[in-house]
Amino acid sequence: MPSFLNTGINFEAGDFMMEYGTPILQIKGVGEKTARIFEKMGIVTVGDLIRFYPRDYEKFEEALPVRDVKKGEICAVRVRIAGSVTTKKIRNLTILNAVAADGTGKIKLTFFNMPFLKNVLKPGGVYLFRGMIQYKDGMFVMEQPKMYKEEEYRRLMETIQPRYPLSAGMTNHMVTKSVKQALSFCLPEKEFLPETILRSEKFMDREEAVHNLHFPKDFDTLIEARKRMVFEEFFLFILGLRGRKMENDTADSGFSYIETAQVERFLEKLPFSLTNAQKKVWEEIKTDLQGMRLMNRLVQGDVGSGKTIIAILALLMTVTNGYQGAMMAPTEVLAKQHFDSITEMNQKYKLGMHPVLLIGAMTAKEKRETYEMIADGSADVIIGTHALIQEKVMYKNLALVVTDEQHRFGVRQRENLAAKGNMPHVLVMSATPIPRTLAIILYGDLKVSVIDELPADRQPIKNCVVDTSYREKAYRFIEKEVAAGRQVYVICPMVEEGETDSDSSSMDNVENVIDYTQKLKGFLPSSIRVSYLHGKMKSPLKNEIMEEFKNKNIDVLVSTTVIEVGINVPNATVMMVENAERFGLAQLHQLRGRVGRGEYQSYCIFISSSDKKETMERLETLNKSNDGFKIAEEDLRLRGPGDLFGIRQSGEFAFKLGDIYNDAHLLKKAGMWVDRLLSEDEKLIKQEHENLRLYLENEKWNPIDFRTI
Repeated sequence: MPSFLNTGINFEAGDFMMEYGTPILQIKGVGEKTARIFEKMGIVTVGDLIRFYPRDYEKFEEALPVRDVKKGEICAVRVRIAGSVTTKKIRNLTILNAVAADGTGKIKLTFFNMPFLKNVLKPGGVYLFRGMIQYKDGMFVMEQPKMYKEEEYRRLMETIQPRYPLSAGMTNHMVTKSVKQALSFCLPEKEFLPETILRSEKFMDREEAVHNLHFPKDFDTLIEARKRMVFEEFFLFILGLRGRKMENDTADSGFSYIETAQVERFLEKLPFSLTNAQKKVWEEIKTDLQGMRLMNRLVQGDVGSGKTIIAILALLMTVTNGYQGAMMAPTEVLAKQHFDSITEMNQKYKLGMHPVLLIGAMTAKEKRETYEMIADGSADVIIGTHALIQEKVMYKNLALVVTDEQHRFGVRQRENLAAKGNMPHVLVMSATPIPRTLAIILYGDLKVSVIDELPADRQPIKNCVVDTSYREKAYRFIEKEVAAGRQVYVICPMVEEGETDSDSSSMDNVENVIDYTQKLKGFLPSSIRVSYLHGKMKSPLKNEIMEEFKNKNIDVLVSTTVIEVGINVPNATVMMVENAERFGLAQLHQLRGRVGRGEYQSYCIFISSSDKKETMERLETLNKSNDGFKIAEEDLRLRGPGDLFGIRQSGEFAFKLGDIYNDAHLLKKAGMWVDRLLSEDEKLIKQEHENLRLYLENEKWNPIDFRTI
């Protein structure tokens, strides 16, 4: 084995070499129970485990004197408990406090729902604590710090520890041990990036890069390893997009569209005029629909910019030309919202459409009746989730598919629909603001239209960026808004404490939905109805909670970013985001778009647990602008290359490793190399591209299914 694979695993008689496709049950220490836990995270094979990269890394430094600690930073202190340890109860919350000192200063230690520590922490006893430093009421504070034994902490010092994304039942130790086994006994993948790229970019060898992503010897090596693998991820993605674009550019339209009077009459009846940006985009869509080629167009527009009315116009033009149109949403709640909106508009303006809803929550009888209406053409606008492309759905003459916030409507989905009739036109609606320089690369398979103008009657949201000392004031403000009949969103970065291992402090002071909900219930009056929502819940429960919130049966909804693309609740007026520094600006802007949708003044409170100058400067951008595209450009400028894992990303471009903002330079570089490669060898038939071609063709080894891009 190569010398750098120093994983600490000893080879024994009977050990055998594995391949990427080997089931993880073949790894020592992974039994049926562990395999089932891994499977929940999508890890079934040894290759899946090797590609299960750390979400973060942690370095344990020497304990600091209290006088040298800094607010917003994670550090360790060795202190003596000064005086007695006290506990108090606020509704359902038990709070334990202790003051500790080391001769250079005092620090307050606070623990939530850990009353047993009163018997552990003895007055006069010396202990080692590690956690996030805060400053409150003239004193340094550590909330929920981790306590270490001296010898345990010594072992962790001067090492770089990987921290993996975890789910219930998993521990960081379990994953680390299994990954070491996999790297020691698995045959490495062949190098498939062309030699020209490796040499020109001075990239690390692939096998070495994979190992150093898991177990880096130092931060410089980690940066080089990550750079290599992020480039590879972008390179493969863009290669897939280019292949799809070639298919799109030559796909003939099987439909004949003309402009219809019904569309013009509808526009005349609307109580508002389209903005100039909307008019421009609508002209582009009309031209596409009447053209000789299939439409593949993305409409980018800020929340509230009026994308939905453009989609309805496209559906109406489709129906009045004698065809069927479908609108696909990412969630059942959002699909139902679109259905209600289109049905109301259809009745109000007598559009003559016959919309139906198709979602998983419907009864078998309701689905069967809906299938019949779709098949015989009596339903001409079909709204739903991915249920729209299931085998049982047979369309009479589907000509247009509108997808909301899911631009990866891939070749496979399109082929599924083609098997039921003709290849349809595709119109994608997205509120994800992405800088134009990156959009050209990331949406390389689509024509891009931008609605960069908001309607004049849109009421601006009032924003504030504050530190954690503002929390109690924010809670009082929430109480006041709820008393006035309004509703509130609170966003946390994590689902539960179990997402991070018990021996990790890198996520200390990072709020999680489940614990935060309990804390909030403790602080707010019992009359305020608090509930939570997160992506790990089963769909029926998620839908039920979102409906309850929409119907005003929940006052405060604590959630992860699952509500980024969500329901329209005009009564929600407050969006509070905890650990705002952990999110990208564009993502925070999308979250902000959940409020300000009704007649009431709305507010957004961004709470940062870091007061670093550059962090606060970045977040202040949200104070200065409500323009998503300006914010996205500023996000790109402020973050730049080099920030490894500091900011959470989500949405349609949640790459495994890469971040389109932090790694924008690599994204552009990957796009340049793909264009150069395809211009020289479009079919990848040259000898130097053989490994790349084989890698792309081998579905068993290649983690990217290009047909779904």
